[in-house]
Amino acid sequence: MPAIKIYTAPNCIYCRMAKMFFDKNNLAYEDHDISRDLKTKEMVFHMIGAIGVPVIDVDGEIFVGFDRDGLKKVLNLA
Repeated sequence: MPAIKIYTAPNCIYCRMAKMFFDKNNLAYEDHDISRDLKTKEMVFHMIGAIGVPVIDVDGEIFVGFDRDGLKKVLNLA
């Protein structure tokens, strides 16, 4: 099973959509709320060069935003 980390914010609709996608496909993920942790927020900034959510890390492959088709491809769900 791939290691999935998602960096989110509470009011982000795309974050909720991404988590629903993972839940629907029975994929475990680690959810990191950047609004609660300054260190995580800074890490995301250094990862993508900006602050934006969701940021999804699938075994080191980074997605900025909820890219359903890209996630399906990398997770072999297509």
